[in-house]
Order: sequence, then C-alpha cells, then structure tokens
Amino acid sequence: MSDGITMLFMETHNWGKTAKFLQRVGFSLDFETDHNSGQLSNGDGVPVFVAEVPESQETRTSVVVAVPDESVDAGLDVVTPFEDTHYGTREMTVRDPDGRAWILRAPK
Repeated sequence: MSDGITMLFMETHNWGKTAKFLQRVGFSLDFETDHNSGQLSNGDGVPVFVAEVPESQETRTSVVVAVPDESVDAGLDVVTPFEDTHYGTREMTVRDPDGRAWILRAPK
C-alpha cells in the first residue's frame, strides 16, 4: 500500500520560534514560504514541514505516507477524503487506532 514515510507535518503557533528550535537541535532550513511555513531536514531522515496556524486552532503533528494511488482500505477511519493540494498531489487524512492523524499522499 505505501512507498514509505515522506515527511512529518507539524503545525505551530509560531513558525519562527519552531524553526529556530529545530535548527538548534540539528535541522537545516531547506526552504521557507511567504505564509509562515517551511521545510527543515536533518541528514538522511525524513524532512519536517512546519506550518503556522492561528492561536485559536489546536496544533497537530502528522506522519505523511506516500501511497501509489487512491486505492486504500475501506476500513480506515477517514478524517478527510482525498483532496487536491496546491503542490500537485492528492491527500487524505486518516486516524490510527490510538487517534493519531496520518496523511496519505497520492500522485495526481
């Protein structure tokens, strides 16, 4: 079903502070967007994409898993069905048995 974990997606209330924290623990900034988000990496591990959300919104952290297509097990706990992204993929969010969110990323 999957090709592997492609990234960790993390929401924050302060992009700048979170980016600095990750850099202090060994991550390097790969790129920063113009809307308080960006990607950091540390060696050969999976990158971390950090996106700022409003203080009123609860933050979440999700594992992003590459899947070859949108054919997924019907028994999954679907939070959001596959939707187009602005960066050229389709993503679906599911929950595991412990309630953690996982993002499934399929090609368009």
